[in-house]
Amino acid sequence: MFRADLEKPWLESTCRTFPHPTASPSVAGSHLTIGVLALQGDVREHELVLDGLGVSHRHVRIPTDLVGIDGLIIPGGESSVIDKLSRIFDVRDPLISAIAGGLPVLGTCAGLILLASTVIGAIDGQQTFGGLDIEVERNAFGGQVESFETSIDMPVIAGGPVMAAFIRAPLIRDVRGCSVIATLPNGEIVGVRSGNCVGIAFHPELVAESRVHEWWLDAVVAGAQR
Repeated sequence: MFRADLEKPWLESTCRTFPHPTASPSVAGSHLTIGVLALQGDVREHELVLDGLGVSHRHVRIPTDLVGIDGLIIPGGESSVIDKLSRIFDVRDPLISAIAGGLPVLGTCAGLILLASTVIGAIDGQQTFGGLDIEVERNAFGGQVESFETSIDMPVIAGGPVMAAFIRAPLIRDVRGCSVIATLPNGEIVGVRSGNCVGIAFHPELVAESRVHEWWLDAVVAGAQR
């Protein structure tokens, strides 16, 4: 369903990655090393945001790549493909153990699906890593042509509404025990947190917005070390 009353269409040709003007280049997480799950998806876009914030990062593809990282980003892409590749690279079980053990994680779009305990519309055999006891619906807004860009309410972020791109995005249908951190103007839930895990249905890395990463680095990743 296309929510024409809420947003403007998202156009890949006009979308660029660069830090939000209010973001500080020296966040509390700048001394940390962040892993970006680099099996499929918009890995580079997240790396560009981390570069803009002065944060070290590295790819995570195999189990040993998890050693020594302070947090993990699971990027958007195709959740079923990332799931399959995680098994091919034998990193699925180590990921599950690391997340269950408290590794701070940010999952965006497909990453949110991969953190969810229940997925509506999952393909046959699709599995997740867990971490968030929520129910999400894949492609809840429709296909690629229904992708859009809009501002959302995210009270944990200072500086006003957050711009976000929704590309074949999921929607959180049941938050269960998780805390809601982001909603669309109509109240639909697009972001949650439970302890070390944060999942959002949108792509802050594809628009002029780095405050989500900055908040996650400060409040979740660095916060876990305090």
